[in-house]
Amino acid sequence: MVLRNAGFLAIALLLGQAGHAEPDTYVRAGAIVDVEAGEILADRTIAIEDGVIVAVTPSSEQPIPADSEFIDLSGYTLLPGLIDAHTHLLHDSDDHGLRTLVVSLPEATINGVKNAAATLQAGFTTVRNVGAPGYADVALRDAIAAGEVAGPRMLVSGPPVGITGGHCSDRNLLPHEYGVKGTGVADGPWQVRQMVRQNVKFGVDLIKTCTTGGVLSSGTRLDAVQYTLEELEALVDEARAHGRKVAVHAHGTAGIRNAILAGVDSVEHASFLTDEIIELAKERGTTFVMDIYVTEYILSEGEESGMLAESLEKERQVGKIQRDSFRRAHAAGIEIVFGTDSGVFPHGDNARQFSRMVEFGMTPAEAIRAATVRAADLLGIGDQVGRITEGLQADLIAVSGNPYEEIGTLENVLFVMKEGVVHKRP
Repeated sequence: MVLRNAGFLAIALLLGQAGHAEPDTYVRAGAIVDVEAGEILADRTIAIEDGVIVAVTPSSEQPIPADSEFIDLSGYTLLPGLIDAHTHLLHDSDDHGLRTLVVSLPEATINGVKNAAATLQAGFTTVRNVGAPGYADVALRDAIAAGEVAGPRMLVSGPPVGITGGHCSDRNLLPHEYGVKGTGVADGPWQVRQMVRQNVKFGVDLIKTCTTGGVLSSGTRLDAVQYTLEELEALVDEARAHGRKVAVHAHGTAGIRNAILAGVDSVEHASFLTDEIIELAKERGTTFVMDIYVTEYILSEGEESGMLAESLEKERQVGKIQRDSFRRAHAAGIEIVFGTDSGVFPHGDNARQFSRMVEFGMTPAEAIRAATVRAADLLGIGDQVGRITEGLQADLIAVSGNPYEEIGTLENVLFVMKEGVVHKRP
């Protein structure tokens, strides 16, 4: 018995020594952004071991071992890797309207590889991909995680679940005789549950659905309700049973209300808000993900990229209203997380939304929190990313200047590290 205990003690000592190995990488920063406190901390050195941050100390107190990798960013400001909670990596911004009909699944998958790389180069080390055909986003997520292609960490929804003829799920551009419908079509509570189960079977991280029509879908109205409350409650209940969160596309007031009452985690777009809806969202703790940059791209470049005339008209109706709703929701204290709808506009331009969030009510510190710690919490990975602190993944980006003084610096990310691997250098 003594010998057995001695053996366990020896193993424990060996494991303890292994757990305290010397960091393999040191990154010296001119300053780092403490996103939670909203402060800039000067002259810090970040020690990294196996892709994880193990220490953040004043540079004067941190010697650099000769056999470690040393990255000198003393002329730059470091932030945690950015997070975009609403992307479509498998969709290209020049394939809208009727052009979508000639994009095959293999082409969409190849587009995803290209767009993932562009998104990572822009400083976004994590994304939530809310809608993709054929579970190709699952394959892309896994290829990135395996190091086979470069891209951000992905949480993916697979095909969105939605009604016949709906914005999320169906293909409304082909006439009836083609007999084509979308992968995610499900009508009625039991079909909805079955579709959630199918998505879980094929490896999704979350469930995406729609409770109203959308700007870029043919024949749908922004104010038209898609899914009854009963159907939505079944969807949320089934998703919860499988440990999945739910993101809901909703523009119109009634659809937003149904989503909140059903208990979803986030409402995407959230365009037509009333005081009642804002109070309901506060009461239920619902997060909004509001894409307030994309309207500019749609109205300036949409026609050239193939968008339908009806889509351009719907955007003219909703763009200004959504931005006003953003201002009101923020002023009321609603949790708003950074999400852009990239894929509608070119991937890699995601950071252009920061200046709009500031223009319409947020401070720079609040906008940065929305794309770091707040987004990480919504995605359920706040214990892995979103801050520069011990025990979290070494997702780091660097910019020139102080983003709290000039938020536009985030549009020019000069250094990108994800999980301790450098993907871009000044």
